[in-house]
Amino acid sequence: MIKGIAAAGGVAIGKAFVLPTWEWDVPDQCLDPTDLAQEFERLYEGIRTSKTEIELMKNEFEEIAGPEESSIFDAHLAILEDPEFMNEIRGIIERQYKAAEVAVQEAINHFVTMFDLLDDEYMKERAADIKDVGNRLLKHLLGAPEVTLPTDTQPYILVAKELSPSQLVHLNPHNVLGIATILGGKTSHSAIMARAIGIPLVSGLESQLDPPIQTGEMIIVDGDNGKIIVHPDPKTIEHYKLIRTAQDRRKRQLEMLSTVDSVTRDGVPMRLSANISSIKELDIALKNGAKGVGLFRTEFMYMDRTSFPSEREQFEVYRLVAEKAKGQAVVIRTLDIGGDKELDYFPLPEEENPFLGYRAIRICLEHTDLFKTQLLAILRASAYGAVKIMYPMISSVEEVQQANVILREAMDELDQRGMPYNRDIQVGIMIEIPAAVAIADLLAEECDFFSIGTNDLVQYVLAVDRMNEHIAHMYNPYHPAVLRMLRSTIQAAHAEGIPVSVCGEMAGDERSIPFWLQMGVDHLSMSPQSLLRVKQSILNTDSKQASHQALSWMKLKTSQAIEEGIQHYMNTLTDSDASFASSTS
Repeated sequence: MIKGIAAAGGVAIGKAFVLPTWEWDVPDQCLDPTDLAQEFERLYEGIRTSKTEIELMKNEFEEIAGPEESSIFDAHLAILEDPEFMNEIRGIIERQYKAAEVAVQEAINHFVTMFDLLDDEYMKERAADIKDVGNRLLKHLLGAPEVTLPTDTQPYILVAKELSPSQLVHLNPHNVLGIATILGGKTSHSAIMARAIGIPLVSGLESQLDPPIQTGEMIIVDGDNGKIIVHPDPKTIEHYKLIRTAQDRRKRQLEMLSTVDSVTRDGVPMRLSANISSIKELDIALKNGAKGVGLFRTEFMYMDRTSFPSEREQFEVYRLVAEKAKGQAVVIRTLDIGGDKELDYFPLPEEENPFLGYRAIRICLEHTDLFKTQLLAILRASAYGAVKIMYPMISSVEEVQQANVILREAMDELDQRGMPYNRDIQVGIMIEIPAAVAIADLLAEECDFFSIGTNDLVQYVLAVDRMNEHIAHMYNPYHPAVLRMLRSTIQAAHAEGIPVSVCGEMAGDERSIPFWLQMGVDHLSMSPQSLLRVKQSILNTDSKQASHQALSWMKLKTSQAIEEGIQHYMNTLTDSDASFASSTS
């Protein structure tokens, strides 16, 4: 048994196929100074071809996993446009008279070495992206063939030194049972993609594979526990077959819950809606029984284009979402760019800390024409369904009031045009900044509803960047400070008579259900893939017992004590509880 990193869950049993390394020998060629222009043209042609390929791969992956996961390839396109990376290549060609492929190889080595020296796991993972993009560019400059996967239909477990997103995007989930990689970790783009398409992945096996795995050898990939078993004996194979069968059975049971109401054992309803970025994600969510849309991330409509979407373009999408929801609420979040979400055609200023900088509502209140165009589209769509408006990253009452002034201007314009819209459209805000929690009572007077974005709220409350491997362990949604902020926000909203939903990752975490019941939250919004799993947990929960447990956890002083209490509670759920959900179907 070999221990690695559990990067994508699930169990795979099968024969290995070892993927050849996507690397080439690059002879150190020197140029005649008169050949520089031709060499630059070769470089630019290689970049153009690489960009086209990456765009095609992005579109292909978007069909499988949706726009949020496919945005991984935006980082690859950005590398080919990065001034530092490209200046390094051009400088080597121009100053050292090196061939384009030599310059690219040296630039890759330079940046990969630089990132690898940093004691930061996230930056090490980004080095893998540079190698992926650089090797794609090298492939075109050298005229090298693609590294291909088996062409037959026999399923296999893919073993590779590291697997780039460019390679992973072409994998057929029906043929690839699982993946094992020598390098990589949980934060790698390949791991994110593997989780999105449901392929078990164990990574970080470096220095442990002695001897290395050979093509054709029988192996087991345990993506839940980060284990690789080479040449498993019959007893071990049978053990993991039982685990896989149980996982498949649970998946089928969950699918049967799509039409079952989300109600606790003692009759307390909990509305489950979906976070979406596209029509495709909405279709998956509705298939899984979502009661409308709790968060429509509209920023993805603005990406992968050369200009802002028009009012009509936006209206058509919002209208279609409203119609597909068939009377269920659709909460449309206004444009939330900045931070890690940038638009090529709308450059933002360089910032020391963009996550605390010029983003979301701060941009919209300054670029009022851009904001009003979106509000006009949302208002027009409100004539076709139960559409609501939500402002992101609110930190003050003034921001809500200023946004509503622009909303009223949009209403006046539609009145002048004679276009229908819901004059009583509900307007709410995201609670994701500690300042908003502190003045939640004041904000509640200005809003029709709150939606708590726990991802950013936890990050800001604890001053922890969860992408920073040094301190990621400190990112804990069950920290007493976070739980107190959640409780005070909900109490302030209910005191003013407005509802509260939760749309961050905590909404999709079954461990949080007792807290929501205790605090009085009756609406959770989550990824389409989480809906059935959370619904099953709610069906298995007694609200009085769960609320009592949560109240006792809220009195504990440390995150560790709270998590231990939660874990003990989860462990006490009996097998008869687990079968309750399937019996209701």
